[in-house]
Amino acid sequence: MTVSPAGEHGGDGRMVAASLGLDADEVLDLSLSLNPFAPDPALAVAAALEAGALGRYPDRDDALRATAALAGVLGVEVERVLVTNGGAEAIALVAAELGRGRVEPPDFSLYERHLPLVDPAGPLFRSDPHNPTGLLAAPGARAGVWDEAFYPLATGRWRAPGRDGSVVVGSLTKVLACPGLRIGYVVVPADDGAGLGVPGLGSRLARRQPAWSVGPLALGAVPALLATADIEKWAEALREARAHLVEVLRRHGLAPMRSDANFVLVPGAGELRPALARHGVVVRDCASFGLPGHVRIAVPDDAGLDRLDRALGRCA
Repeated sequence: MTVSPAGEHGGDGRMVAASLGLDADEVLDLSLSLNPFAPDPALAVAAALEAGALGRYPDRDDALRATAALAGVLGVEVERVLVTNGGAEAIALVAAELGRGRVEPPDFSLYERHLPLVDPAGPLFRSDPHNPTGLLAAPGARAGVWDEAFYPLATGRWRAPGRDGSVVVGSLTKVLACPGLRIGYVVVPADDGAGLGVPGLGSRLARRQPAWSVGPLALGAVPALLATADIEKWAEALREARAHLVEVLRRHGLAPMRSDANFVLVPGAGELRPALARHGVVVRDCASFGLPGHVRIAVPDDAGLDRLDRALGRCA
């Protein structure tokens, strides 16, 4: 059986299933690093559908309600928050508006992809926890742009303290396990970008964002989805589940690195992705991070861990 090549950003479950002649729901996709303990978002989506979300364009009220709900959990003023079409759009908008920046590899490849100019003197784009190692930034670490997509799941807090002078981008995709809705956000600095040389950053980002970028289905679901969020409980459950994952991986002769996130990085495991895929389990190839021979494995729930354990046994 030939397994489909690894995608650049994970989420390969459907392609792997197709290449193996399986249904998509027969594959356990641990390349995505979604929160395994988030409730099913279908109820929130159903409510937005009943409100007629599919039959109209998004309007100002949709955006205001979603933005206010998001600003409330983040603990910042509404005017500092821009809801985006996933974390990818948040990164693209910020990179384009700043115009230049730098990245310390390995890190998420979208930063350099969207930066018009990679400049060693530009603001640092940095993930926290670091992607792909999963380690939280040291206290006092500085960056011009912080990507906190995984931060709530690593800490049980929505935002890191002490970053009001930086741009923060984030994503509800990971926290609420709703990648199909494409909900991300930007939090602009308290000085609205003056310290980064781009005063009025909030309004500039809003003007740069395409019209109707975030649809009414996603905007309508945001308040209800956030009302279900219990990030303290989820972070604690993930810490316990991550410890169990590490135990299983070590028992199969693998050496996962220490992680604070809802995923672990495993060096020296370049053949693991195709081997596991043949048994219906997908892990993230890390070549796009500049780390060939490494894989990133999302923390699964108990049922997923049992399935991974069995698949690893069959790969031996």
